[in-house]
Amino acid sequence: MSHLVVLNLGKGELQYGFPTVTAQLWEEDGMTPIQFSGSLPPMPNLATLYQRWQRLYTSLYNNLSWRRTRSAHPEFEIDEDDDTITNISHHEFQEICEELGTELNRWLSANSFLGIDRKLRTNLTPKDEIRLVIAAENPQILRLPWSLWEFLSDYPQAEIALSLPEYARSLKTNISHIKKKVKILSIFGNSEGINLTQDKQILAKLPNAEITFLLEPTSQELNEQLWQSDWDMLFFAGHSSSQEKGCIQINSTDSLTIDQLKYGLRKAISRGLKLAVFNSCDGLGLAQDLADLHLPQVIVMREPVPDGVAQEFLKHFLTLFAKGESLYTAVREAREKLQGLEGEFPCATWLPVICQNPAENPSTWREWCGKAKVKRSLPNHQETRLILLSSLVSTLLIGGVRFFGFLSPLDFGVFDLLLRSRITENPDERILVVTVTPEDVQSQGKEPRFGSLSDTTLNQLLQKLETHQPAVIGLDIYRDYPSQEPQLIQKLKKSQGLISICKRPDRRDDPTGTLPPPEVPPARVAFSDFVQDMDGIVRRQLLFMTHNSNSRCTASYSLSSRLAFEYLSKQGIKVEFTKDNYLKLNQIIFPSIHSRTGGYQGVNTGGSQILLNYRAMENPQLIAPQVTLQDILTDKVNPLAIKNKIILIGITDPSMGDYWATPWGAGSSAQIPGVVIHAQMVSQILSAVLDKRPLIWVWSMGGEILWIGLWSVVGGLIAWWFRRLIIMTTVLGSCIILLTTTCIVILHFGGWVPLVAPLFTMLLTNGTLVYVFLKK
Repeated sequence: MSHLVVLNLGKGELQYGFPTVTAQLWEEDGMTPIQFSGSLPPMPNLATLYQRWQRLYTSLYNNLSWRRTRSAHPEFEIDEDDDTITNISHHEFQEICEELGTELNRWLSANSFLGIDRKLRTNLTPKDEIRLVIAAENPQILRLPWSLWEFLSDYPQAEIALSLPEYARSLKTNISHIKKKVKILSIFGNSEGINLTQDKQILAKLPNAEITFLLEPTSQELNEQLWQSDWDMLFFAGHSSSQEKGCIQINSTDSLTIDQLKYGLRKAISRGLKLAVFNSCDGLGLAQDLADLHLPQVIVMREPVPDGVAQEFLKHFLTLFAKGESLYTAVREAREKLQGLEGEFPCATWLPVICQNPAENPSTWREWCGKAKVKRSLPNHQETRLILLSSLVSTLLIGGVRFFGFLSPLDFGVFDLLLRSRITENPDERILVVTVTPEDVQSQGKEPRFGSLSDTTLNQLLQKLETHQPAVIGLDIYRDYPSQEPQLIQKLKKSQGLISICKRPDRRDDPTGTLPPPEVPPARVAFSDFVQDMDGIVRRQLLFMTHNSNSRCTASYSLSSRLAFEYLSKQGIKVEFTKDNYLKLNQIIFPSIHSRTGGYQGVNTGGSQILLNYRAMENPQLIAPQVTLQDILTDKVNPLAIKNKIILIGITDPSMGDYWATPWGAGSSAQIPGVVIHAQMVSQILSAVLDKRPLIWVWSMGGEILWIGLWSVVGGLIAWWFRRLIIMTTVLGSCIILLTTTCIVILHFGGWVPLVAPLFTMLLTNGTLVYVFLKK
């Protein structure tokens, strides 16, 4: 993970301390930082020590074999006759270097600053890439060798940058064309006493680069180039200094300050200039002046630099940066590679430094080439193991909770919601429901009756219906008593198109069951039983049960099955069974569910049960056309609405108790009559056989575990890829919508796939890894 730390020392001096120090920690792509505060005590000895080190460094710079240097001003040439300076040994200089590093770290270990240090270490890990920006008003503080801070030793992917305490984004001009090469303006100034040939050769080898070389240009030539193109990088090699003002020697006679180039530089920055590299001496003054123009990054040498050190740094930095390393990583590695030169050139690793505008994000060579910034497309080996392990644990945990049925209520609720969310289907015109309403019951007057319909009324109803030649009639009314009407008795005995009902015993609600009409032969009797889930909703359909000769109801087939069989037999479709004892009609197999099917975990699946694929409509009662008993008896029904149709006769009086909960609602106002549920079941069989409408199917347990595990991995990958909470939340929300939509689409084709368990595993894995990644 990448982090930006801005350590703002504010106003202060080493002699008097820094009373208000703040540290802001920004996560990658984070919108708001974490902020800590503290202070730093006075440390006048550190200022004295640095001044002494600088004088000794300058003396060595003049007296060792460093004569090829990139300094622009003679005042750096210390008088070699001054014994107090020139008679310095290499060993003595090494001691003062160590003392300076020790004092710097002792100052940064002060109790008043320790809180910032600890909080930074709590929120950062050694694997993080850290841009550590030191901001201060006092230029003396920025000259300190911050690369000696022990914090960098503990965080190998951290690098120091310097900044002024006030900064802002530069105004950018929209560039319409897409660049495919990095555009570099390379300025080679006065080369007296130094060798710039190697710098030019290093630049020439860069891949995907378009380089414009200016060799000892005039001020006008340089200014024109700054205005003419969309530069990515500005490079200068030659003599420079930062005495009163930062300046560069562009040729043997002319020197320029940043102020003298500010209009051209401002234009170049607005058109996309991102980095300036001054491979020359004492460049902090140049960087400070460029900060006023809001240039994103500048790389300079903090002190006079030998020719060989400058060339080695440039070679390593550009090689690493062009290969795809971040700017900070490339600078740190290139800087540390200078350690091999410190036997000849002490403190070489102290010299290169980044000067950063914290309001701008560092860009990459790949972006300069016009390519989008690409996050690592795949997690590394350790991250992959972490994601997979967390996903496995989440999948097993949620899978175990689901296995023991704790998620079943949620599974059923979501399943009901998905059923209601499907595209509306048309009613089934092959079925006509004849409802016996409370008004129909009352209209029979004082006719003798034991149930809802008197013998006379039922006989009249059957006569009216049979006149219009229905395919089959299903009488969903219990008549466990003998009829008194002779004509009705004969009709019940001999009518081949009439199916009546009985009820199988139920240990919990009805241990005895209900007898069928005594006049109806057993071959034309079906059971009317429904299977309710633990929440009282009917989601399953019984097709048949094992024959039980000891029961009051010996029927083997459900009413819906018998009605469908009679209707299909008239179309030449016979009833068959597979070797697994599954019902088979016209090559359509009705596989029985098992105790663990979809959201069902360990339920009783006696007989042959299938999931009930309710017809998709706003109200399940609209499954088929409906007429009342009085409509039939008074000839208000078109005979064509009866001919060749399946007629279902049932009570729709709530006081009779034959009302049932469906996925559309379990409350009393949402329940529907049992005769309508029979119509739904008949329609499911007919639609599957004749219309190829899918039955509801589920995956195997292994398939469901893989599906759950897949979404768990998705949650882990989201945690790995996105670190901003707002973006992560948005992506998670999008994935939840995608998961739900996918489940609805699959259900349209008959598939009931898990939604609750994948959702929980995705969120659990995501939350776990977010916590883990934040702790790293």
